[in-house]
Amino acid sequence: MDLFGYTYMQRAFVAGVLVGALCAVVGVYVVLRGLSFIGAGISHASFGGVAIGLALGVNPVWTAVVFCLAVGWGIGLTVQRGNVKEDTAVGVFFASTMALGVLILGLIGGYQVDLFSYLFGSILAVTMQDVWTTAAIAVLVLSLVAWLYKDLMFAVFDSETAEVIGVPAGRLYFLLISIIALTVVMSIKVVGIVLVSALIVTPAAAAYQLTERFNKMMLLSIAFGVGSCVAGLIIADRLGFAPGAAIVLLSTLAFFLCTLFSPRRRKTPFQDADESGLPKTSA
Repeated sequence: MDLFGYTYMQRAFVAGVLVGALCAVVGVYVVLRGLSFIGAGISHASFGGVAIGLALGVNPVWTAVVFCLAVGWGIGLTVQRGNVKEDTAVGVFFASTMALGVLILGLIGGYQVDLFSYLFGSILAVTMQDVWTTAAIAVLVLSLVAWLYKDLMFAVFDSETAEVIGVPAGRLYFLLISIIALTVVMSIKVVGIVLVSALIVTPAAAAYQLTERFNKMMLLSIAFGVGSCVAGLIIADRLGFAPGAAIVLLSTLAFFLCTLFSPRRRKTPFQDADESGLPKTSA
């Protein structure tokens, strides 16, 4: 409990809880919709946005937000209108945006200290402004998810049927990409560009090993995400580890433990799956 006596640790814990919960909620949709590669692509694309911010002398978070939104929408439009597979589009944007970041940083020259905090995370250095910004984005994203809960769930499981009955699955796809982009940018200060996609995917993947009920998966994912952030901070402080790496490794450990004890190892399909083999989506 002595950790909470330090202001910087208080900010780190608050930021960790917010980011852990946000990534866990968004991660459920990412895992079920098969958007893990898009999440990784957008997270690495944020490198270009951060580089632009450093070059312009403005807050890299805001340039990364705009840049990641543009990249996410670019991927979506390329897939839908360019007759290109999703993984191909992500690969193109992944490489080009990283190259753009390298080019811009080369033009700036000099040693960029801030760059390393964005690449590998610096949760212990978050400011109150970072905390309030993260809180604002978390409230926005979680409010959208709560408002569109059923529509998003339907679009994730069966987008074609959703379109037939009037659910705008196409627009929800772009909304989901936008949510992923916002979540990525808000998380890079905690675990860094290199590891943020793991924090989005791994808690949800761990939860999916234990249940196929949507609401239970959401709650378990939040528990794993927040728990990994809190425990990772404590362990990192006691043992001198890098906090971002400790958070992701704990989340990964939880995934493997859940896989080991998963009902998938004992029966197929789950008892709570319907006759078609699809997961139940009821509460």
